Amino acid sequence: MTNRRIDLDALSFRIVMTGVALLALVLLAAPTVVVVWVSFTNGYSLKFPPPGYSLRWYVELWNAWQLQFAMMNSLKVALWATGLSILLGVAASLSIARSATLTARVLDSLFLSPLVLPALAFGLSSLMFFSLIGVPVSPLTLVIGHTVVSVPFVVRNTVASLAQMNPALLEASASLGATRWHSFRRITLPLIRPGILAGGFIAFMASFDNVPVSLFLRDAATDMLPIRMWQDLEGKLDVTVAALSGVLIVVTVALMLVMERVAGLSKRLT
Repeated sequence: MTNRRIDLDALSFRIVMTGVALLALVLLAAPTVVVVWVSFTNGYSLKFPPPGYSLRWYVELWNAWQLQFAMMNSLKVALWATGLSILLGVAASLSIARSATLTARVLDSLFLSPLVLPALAFGLSSLMFFSLIGVPVSPLTLVIGHTVVSVPFVVRNTVASLAQMNPALLEASASLGATRWHSFRRITLPLIRPGILAGGFIAFMASFDNVPVSLFLRDAATDMLPIRMWQDLEGKLDVTVAALSGVLIVVTVALMLVMERVAGLSKRLT
């Protein structure tokens, strides 16, 4: 009787958790499916279900110069922020992972603090800081802000890769007369490259899609894609935005598949 009750409890728990997981999956995937579905409409407004289907709004993307201009700005800022995040994040990770001191733990928490701080609070405080020191908002302040919020992703993934590396490899390299730079280039870097790539990919996506920091730290001439898309939706429900969203979804999925193949992205996120 006891074993049967345990089996029933386990079965009911499994059924409930499966149902919750499926519900969460539907709630997460449904908006994406709806956006892609609506992007193929032949109408002039966002309406679900579409009255008809056409590729006209994907063709219109070639003439949407404002969206193209904003996308190029977001791409440039994301590339700069990702590059700086990798340089700073790898350097910080090498120091943090190899030390068990209190200073290393404090630095670890400091580098990860942008993940805890609300994004709007960080954007506003950054604007106040730059105003206090007399630096006007510009693409430079935008890159700095995006770098700060992107570095934690590189640090976390690189530290995880360093934790899995056998320290005896570096000791053996040093005993054979190799310099620290040579050991880093030939041993450490190849072993932690998947973590760096995974962190860089997540940092790029976080920067490209960032709204709060861009909202506060951009100037009037620097139009960013997420903000432009939001303004077009708020003002005129432009269907071109849905088509662009469909393109971004496809590109993101493709990049995730590439990163999964190259760096094992799913393993780095668990």
